[in-house]
Amino acid sequence: MRITRAFVVASLAAFSAALPLSGAQAAETGLLRLAHLSPDTPAVDVYVDSVSDPGDGTALLTVPGVGYGTISDYQVVPPGVYAVSMREAGADPEAPPVLSTTVEVGSDTARTVAGVGAFADLGLEVLEDDLTLPASGQARVRVVAAAATAASLDATAGSTPLASGLAFAETGEYVSVPGGTARLAVTVQGTPTELPLDLTAGSVFSVFVLDAPGGGLTVEPVLDAAGVSAVPAGGVEAGAGGVDETSPLPLVLTGGLVALTVAGGLVAASRTGRRVPAGRHSAAS
Repeated sequence: MRITRAFVVASLAAFSAALPLSGAQAAETGLLRLAHLSPDTPAVDVYVDSVSDPGDGTALLTVPGVGYGTISDYQVVPPGVYAVSMREAGADPEAPPVLSTTVEVGSDTARTVAGVGAFADLGLEVLEDDLTLPASGQARVRVVAAAATAASLDATAGSTPLASGLAFAETGEYVSVPGGTARLAVTVQGTPTELPLDLTAGSVFSVFVLDAPGGGLTVEPVLDAAGVSAVPAGGVEAGAGGVDETSPLPLVLTGGLVALTVAGGLVAASRTGRRVPAGRHSAAS
């Protein structure tokens, strides 16, 4: 799954368009997305199947050629249990998956299924994403450590610590920080890398720390959800009927990755999220 940071912008458009919902299903739904966070793992084809409603056995979704650093948009799905399988890119769809796991998506919940770790110890993690909006004037942010060159890292946003001693393939807790432009400092083995970071008040972010293709680190802050007042112009795909300006519900963002430049590599703005340990599934025999 080794790619350049620019590939993150080529998000999984098919994922956003798949799995249409009926009016009844749309009443109570959850959110599901995929991420490839293993630096030395080749590209994979990802398959998503419903375990709760297997239908004719055909995969609900197939996303080909997913490379390292790719984080899909959220897909609205009916509540249920889903099987997520990864096969080597171009492999026969009937071949045994390299990795597979199941994820339960409940109504009003969000889950990220991520391939994490080094190829020799590759696993799938189910991250429980908490899209609860922060208090007024605040943003919520978590750090996801996905850079093999950083066995352990510390991270701060301005003067607020985000992570301390976060190990490779681990995800930190959500932290509330003052909204607005700050400096993100990622420190590995005593060496800090500082980047500008705009944490819009009223928003929820996941910051993915990745290996840059030319060496060094890439940091991809992803805007997961935002209150209506915090949504940047053009940052959300228009929905039928528009948005109620008084609605207290967060808007889930499905795009808007912003490229940044940093010494040692390209930095692409990505999504933030918090990791809750879930059973890790190693390569299938």
